[in-house]
Amino acid sequence: MLEAAAELPRSLADYPAQVGAGLAQTLLARVSAEPFNAVAAAIFLLAIVHTFAATGIAAAAHQVQHAYDAAARRQGRPATPSIAAELLHLLGEVEVVFGLWAVVLLSAMALYAGWDTARHYVNDIVNYTEPLFVVVVMTLASTRPIVMLAESALRRLADIGKGTPAAWWISILTIGPLLGSFITEPAAMTICALLLGRQFYDLQPGTKLKYATLGLLFVNVSIGGTLTHFAAPPVLMVARPWGWDTTFMIGHFGWRAATAIAISTGVYYLAFRREFTRLAEQTPVVDVDLPNEDATDAVLLPVPAWLTFAHLGFMAWTVVNAHYPALFLGGFLFYLGFARATAAYQSRLELKTPLFVGFFLGGLVIHGGLQGWWIAPLLASLSEFPLFLGATILTAFNDNALITYLATLAPNLGDALKIAVLEGAVLGGGLTVIANAPNPAGQALLSRFFDGSVSPLGLFLGAIGPTVITGVVFRMF
Repeated sequence: MLEAAAELPRSLADYPAQVGAGLAQTLLARVSAEPFNAVAAAIFLLAIVHTFAATGIAAAAHQVQHAYDAAARRQGRPATPSIAAELLHLLGEVEVVFGLWAVVLLSAMALYAGWDTARHYVNDIVNYTEPLFVVVVMTLASTRPIVMLAESALRRLADIGKGTPAAWWISILTIGPLLGSFITEPAAMTICALLLGRQFYDLQPGTKLKYATLGLLFVNVSIGGTLTHFAAPPVLMVARPWGWDTTFMIGHFGWRAATAIAISTGVYYLAFRREFTRLAEQTPVVDVDLPNEDATDAVLLPVPAWLTFAHLGFMAWTVVNAHYPALFLGGFLFYLGFARATAAYQSRLELKTPLFVGFFLGGLVIHGGLQGWWIAPLLASLSEFPLFLGATILTAFNDNALITYLATLAPNLGDALKIAVLEGAVLGGGLTVIANAPNPAGQALLSRFFDGSVSPLGLFLGAIGPTVITGVVFRMF
């Protein structure tokens, strides 16, 4: 076993100062001081590559299963799942990628520094509050009373446009993301994704419009949480250390974000207006997994007002106590009993998707906690505009909350640089599924409309338009 630091990751303050050294020299010195840095970064890179390859792996799984079924028919055997196909399905699930590579990471850490160090890191150093919170708030936001309330509110806006698919699409993608500044981004993403599924994706739009909508949703939610200082994860990381309050957020970010959301949504509507006209004549395809409310009214009782207020109470408790797992998890356990007692008014409680998303984020924070050795000096080495671009690019390959947190560790960061790094972090939040904590929730809820697997390239192309528009608004106004 190689000699290693007693604790991983090594504190950034423990690295020797590299006065006058360039970025490359600084990084090489840090690898020399702690060789495991290179190992952790390499495993993280492989995990990112795996996320981009997941779509192809899932397609290969279907091919293997079809070949296995064909062989079974020729041999007169009953059709059964192929073990090889099921393993490929597992490897092709984006939500499990970082968890799988976390096993590799912890194995490498145990071989390098001992099992006690690996166990201490994963159990005591890594903070799982955000993944746990996302599981709870995503479950609550997808309940029947909350979705019906959101749908009823947005219907009034959509009715101004005569309730057409385009009117629903615009309403959801402009108002929904701004809710992320108040009920948290994961909750806003969940509500927007569910309503888009019911009011838009059920109409089977074309592939280009599907990806354009998904990319626009991710970008709008990422920037829509900047009206306040308490709801979006990347904002939470910097609000207290930098002394930013809601007034500051609205004045420097919020109004620009709302403007960018309106412009991006309007541009995409104009680009696809002919298809929206066609969709207005389409008959929705019944969604077996998540049927529209009118398909379940015959079984479930109408939701009374007191039940909606009770759900809002559980949501409020969860949001207010978002930093205290013992409190929001305890409240969630009470909710599970409440949901059982009011089952006559509830739809099926969906736990699989939130748990998958929580697993994804849990694996991501395990990897992300070991990447500060190279991200922090990279951010500290950039001037304002390069920092803005650098934060945007880094966000595409890391959770944007990690980027902003590491920025708080950079010494002597001026006000203009602080604004630039947050703008870049939220700007890049829609480019990939790993760029922003709510994105896995949106992908998990909508992947069924993309043949079960969202193409990373398709998502990137769908998000690049609103990303550029938002960047121009952030930097030019």
